Amino acid sequence: MDGPRITLTLAPSLRHFAAAGRRGAAVPVATDSTASLGHVVESFGVPLTEVGRLLVNGREVAPSHVPEAGDAVDVLPVTRPQRVPGAPLRFLLDIHLGTLARRLRLLGVDAAWETPDPGDAALAARSAAERRVLLSRDRGLLRRRELWAGAHVDHTRPDEQVREVLDRFAPPLAPWTRCTACNGELREADKESVRDRLEGGTSRTYDVFAECPDCGRVYWRGAHHARLEAIVDEAVRGISGGSFGQAGPVSER
Repeated sequence: MDGPRITLTLAPSLRHFAAAGRRGAAVPVATDSTASLGHVVESFGVPLTEVGRLLVNGREVAPSHVPEAGDAVDVLPVTRPQRVPGAPLRFLLDIHLGTLARRLRLLGVDAAWETPDPGDAALAARSAAERRVLLSRDRGLLRRRELWAGAHVDHTRPDEQVREVLDRFAPPLAPWTRCTACNGELREADKESVRDRLEGGTSRTYDVFAECPDCGRVYWRGAHHARLEAIVDEAVRGISGGSFGQAGPVSER
């Protein structure tokens, strides 16, 4: 763009989105005389899903505002915990965040994820249709205008990703209440009703079970329970204001 020149300052938590040489304060930016401030910020590398407020010369403006020559723009991050009004807080994750989806489900968070990859257009459309917050590491996907809401996942390791999502949104937790395979809500099951889906050793050793009515998967407190319980305990300790459900059985069957 070769139009009016403004200066743009990203909040420190947003600077990693910009190119290395553009992460300081008051970076000169040439704009198009008709381009909105939202377009300028996205061209700078920051998805608008990560922006809380835009200030022009100290005055808050909308992303549709068209900046003028000499304007000083401050780009501030979303406040945390971020509130997403208009629907129950639930998520949709792109194809690359399958482990994060399973971790969130383990915590009782509604986290939709599907494979094979439905594609960017389908994900954005589902976000809008079901009013789900789309979680992704793909900035291009988060720039799609049909999104209802979205958030960039900065980290690459699943344990750090979980902390990141919980810190940003503080969703209510209900551990052990969702199917980690399909996101369905679990229900208690007696041994006789699920016996035909159990191996002999499991049937003899365990008496408390749950099942997913959507996919038929059976859960119990199996050999992996201690590892999964550690994940849940860390999340519960780290988030405040959650409403936790009763602990129930879980396995990887």
